Amino acid sequence: MRRALILSLLALAGLAVTPAAHARSTTVRTSQGTITTTRLADGVRHMRFRWGPVRIAPGQNTISIADDDLLPPGPGWITSFKPNLTYVDGTVPRVDVIHLHHAVWLVGSRGDLRPTWAAGEEKTAVREPKGFGWRYRTPDKWLLNHMIHNLTPVATRVYITWEMDFIPLGARAAHGMHEVKTQWLDVMGGSAYPVFDAIQGTGHNGRVTFPDDVPNAYGGGPPRNTWTADHDGTLVGTAGHLHPGGLWTDLKLTRAGRTVEVFRSRAHYYEPAGAVSWDVSMTATPPSWRVAIRKGDVLSVSGTYDSRTTSWYESMAIMPLAMTVAPAGGADPFATNTAVKGVLTHGHLAENDHHGGSPGKLPDATKLPDGPRSPTVDIAGFAYAQGDLTSSGALGRPPVISPGQPLTFVNDDAAQNVFHTITACRAPCTATTGIAFPLANGPAVFDSGELGFGPAGFTPAANRREWQTPTTLTDGTYTYFCRIHPFMRGAFRVKG
Repeated sequence: MRRALILSLLALAGLAVTPAAHARSTTVRTSQGTITTTRLADGVRHMRFRWGPVRIAPGQNTISIADDDLLPPGPGWITSFKPNLTYVDGTVPRVDVIHLHHAVWLVGSRGDLRPTWAAGEEKTAVREPKGFGWRYRTPDKWLLNHMIHNLTPVATRVYITWEMDFIPLGARAAHGMHEVKTQWLDVMGGSAYPVFDAIQGTGHNGRVTFPDDVPNAYGGGPPRNTWTADHDGTLVGTAGHLHPGGLWTDLKLTRAGRTVEVFRSRAHYYEPAGAVSWDVSMTATPPSWRVAIRKGDVLSVSGTYDSRTTSWYESMAIMPLAMTVAPAGGADPFATNTAVKGVLTHGHLAENDHHGGSPGKLPDATKLPDGPRSPTVDIAGFAYAQGDLTSSGALGRPPVISPGQPLTFVNDDAAQNVFHTITACRAPCTATTGIAFPLANGPAVFDSGELGFGPAGFTPAANRREWQTPTTLTDGTYTYFCRIHPFMRGAFRVKG
């Protein structure tokens, strides 16, 4: 297994976006950040962009769109993309402290902006096969849709960074290039915040596939995970995007009533605890992969998650496709097996080293005395008013409700644009916070959603500040945490 992993990484050596050590670099500063350019052979330029700094508020988890004026110097071809997030001093933040939930570059004319490159917390790097690239035209408009998640109550400043290889139009390396465009395939296509829940115990044999295993996945509406090709062309690359708990994304093609698997992008977890954290890399298509697409073909995507012991909220399953604007060869997926083994886009990243889950200092709520009988728990200042396990004395004791009675949680931090959740965690839920702990694995499944407010359809917020626990809970002590700020832990008790 180890040998196979090493071979995969060696095969992917060409995917690393790294300039030659001896090449000379120049840096241009703009009002939006910096562009550092290194000249390589045959006119290729390796470009490093640093956008910001962006001020991140305490506990922030919101979506923003801004102009991106950090652009190549003239017309040409973009052949690679490698994303990251750094502090102002250039160091990369730990993923359990602050991370880039997503960044999506919308590129084109003002009337036809389309998602072209994207980044998630797993930081997938992509390089188009030799001879293929995205065409950059100087009139193009770039917008950056970004969501930076601050898992702490401390403000900070960061840069969104990305690296690209750029070939000027007249360069030697530009000869014979084929243009590709990104076709965005998403199981929740058409949504600005395209998420779904993969609930513990759903699906089959400990796995749930969206949308296949989710009844009424689209609320009676048409499927949102498909795209009908509007021209003949060639697929030259793809890779999936998943959240923790995700196992793979599948790309399928339907033609004349026949359906075939085109490629499966698998999640490879470096995480010692398994498929439960951002310590993961996705597999991408190998450089030689080509699939011929006909006008009228229907391409679809699905995402499979591990649902044995844990619920995964606000999950994603996305497969951006690099497709030529005109045919450039490729295999017929009905005659040739194109669902070949993929190659990893990167290895383990140092920012994922803090896994959590070691013994903590919080009290075991199941052994604490009863708190007051109270119908309401306020949330303020990143703390639960009653039953917060980080509180000492009487405030840390679990509030008590009777069977059949709901406990109402009220997010008073919503006024500061801070979202919180109440998410079931298996007791005692006291281990240290990291990328692999805590988990939404309580024996009773409940989750409040992100209590707070934001633009409808363009926010993770539930657009309410209150939530009530299920009235079906039986006698016992229930522990929970905040998915947005997982250092927050609490408990309540149902007692007749």
